[in-house]
Amino acid sequence: MCGIVGYTGDEQAAPILLDGLEKLEYRGYDSAGIAVFDGEKIHMAKAAGRLKVLSELTHDGKELPGFIGIGHTRWATHGAPSDTNAHPHCNKDQSIVVVHNGIIENYLKLRKKLESKGYEFRSETDTEVLAHLLDYYYTGDPVSTIIKVMHRVEGSYALGILFEKHPGEMYAVRKDSPLIVGKAQNGNLIASDVPAVLKYTREVCFIENEEIVKLTGNEMHFYNVDEEEITKEFQTIAWDVSAAEKGGYEHFMLKEMYEQPKAVSDTLSPRIKGNRIVIEELGMSDEEIRSIRKIYIIACGSAFHSGMTNKYVFEGLARIPVEVDLASEFRYRDPIFEPDTLVIIVSQSGETADSLAALREAKAHGVPVLGIVNVVGSSIAREADHVMYTWAGPEIAVATTKAYSTQLIAQYLLALKFAQVRGTVTDEELEEMIQDLKELPDQIEMLLNNKEKIQHFANRYIAARDVFFIGRGIDYAISMEGSLKLKEISYIHSEAYAAGELKHGTISLIEDGTLVAAVLTQESLYKKMISNIEEVRTRGAFVLAVTNVGNHEVEKTADYVIYIPKTNRYFTNSLAIIPLQLFGYYVAIGKGCDVDKPRNLAKSVTVE
Repeated sequence: MCGIVGYTGDEQAAPILLDGLEKLEYRGYDSAGIAVFDGEKIHMAKAAGRLKVLSELTHDGKELPGFIGIGHTRWATHGAPSDTNAHPHCNKDQSIVVVHNGIIENYLKLRKKLESKGYEFRSETDTEVLAHLLDYYYTGDPVSTIIKVMHRVEGSYALGILFEKHPGEMYAVRKDSPLIVGKAQNGNLIASDVPAVLKYTREVCFIENEEIVKLTGNEMHFYNVDEEEITKEFQTIAWDVSAAEKGGYEHFMLKEMYEQPKAVSDTLSPRIKGNRIVIEELGMSDEEIRSIRKIYIIACGSAFHSGMTNKYVFEGLARIPVEVDLASEFRYRDPIFEPDTLVIIVSQSGETADSLAALREAKAHGVPVLGIVNVVGSSIAREADHVMYTWAGPEIAVATTKAYSTQLIAQYLLALKFAQVRGTVTDEELEEMIQDLKELPDQIEMLLNNKEKIQHFANRYIAARDVFFIGRGIDYAISMEGSLKLKEISYIHSEAYAAGELKHGTISLIEDGTLVAAVLTQESLYKKMISNIEEVRTRGAFVLAVTNVGNHEVEKTADYVIYIPKTNRYFTNSLAIIPLQLFGYYVAIGKGCDVDKPRNLAKSVTVE
């Protein structure tokens, strides 16, 4: 969740640290800080609030001269947001300074031990324990000191560390929290994510669990927990730097919504060869695909909603039973892994802590795992047995739009691939569905270009207190994502319900003026959904309907109708979600909310 940046080289470190932290703002934070070594002493500056407060405090970094430093943006977990609790944290004489992403689960036990040894704590954080532990175990050799601390600490962490007695050297280590190293022309960097270093280098390597790196301005050395030096491979990031910038749009979220046609096309195009689905990176033979008897789709948040949609797609097309699980709950229900089961883990970042834990649980039981991720080289991509990438490019806004859309596409393609191999669709059906997939980018663009109608409607509901989304089948899955989009960026209470459940309690919440968004894209369920619309309207609801072109019957019952183009019934989510994304965006804008950085949320949830 938090963001880490570090630099050592020939340039002033503080401006580079501040610039890198700015590129990580999308991860969410409530305070920020930097530490810079001037050759004699390590100096720190910390501030609660937005990064601009820290920039003003340090005069854009000019107040902290030096060629090596570390920086951090913090989301509070232990201790309220404050200058004192902000990172970096240090030992008593400020000769060891650390920044930390993650959670130290046994920090209270360690804190008591250190206090019994005379150590005094200034903050309420778990991270300060690390600074004092590094001091306690310091041997004169930073690598062996770090390894001793690793053996005592339980939890997740990515650390950037400076030792005053080792000028020009920066150390980093990770366990279950992401960390990359960048090799630049005028120095070397560490960071939590690629956007922080793109301005300076495209050559990066991903640090694996329990690996340590020592960086100077022109050297890098990597070590394992046995203190053995190891070799790492670097890769070139292909993103255009401008892909991580707003490009003239008011918000990243709006820009990323408008990037959906290209992202969907980029995810589709390499996998369609004539009238066949070819997923070259999948690494699964036709025999392996035919042997699968059950699928788990495991994810969090919007990725979970994409899995809910694709339960219907997989079962309908490939005729394989599918269970969809929240990653945070999966391990704790003692899941039953039957023979010939496949686990699919879906994650934008590839670093989601609960999803990684579910992946490891499956692998511990000998079950093959397929990762569907957006970030090349991420932990899920590296640890899964098979991987399929969504080519969404960098997504900066906390509320996902284009990454969600590409997750849908990847799973459509996967389901069609399985159906193709297993012979559960005819060649004619496959050809028709491939043609429908090819038309999706243009259809999405058409919906985006008609945004004024959504904007006009959204302006009427800026003051709404409660909004309910209803649907059946795939439409229920669409409703879940539409509801999440609205609540996470506008802070309006919003819930999604399977429409058939209304009379089992939910309808008691409907009163005069309540907005109900009804999704009707499944023709076989039109009549049942129209009955549900009539039910809520008679209780005073105002109904927004999202349905297919040609379904004019709904106009007799709904108050406001948005039409989406015709497509295959399994693919309607890719179109129906667009007006719901726009609705949430324009309601939030009308309320004056920060749509790119919603309160209390982070882009990549790297702690459980």
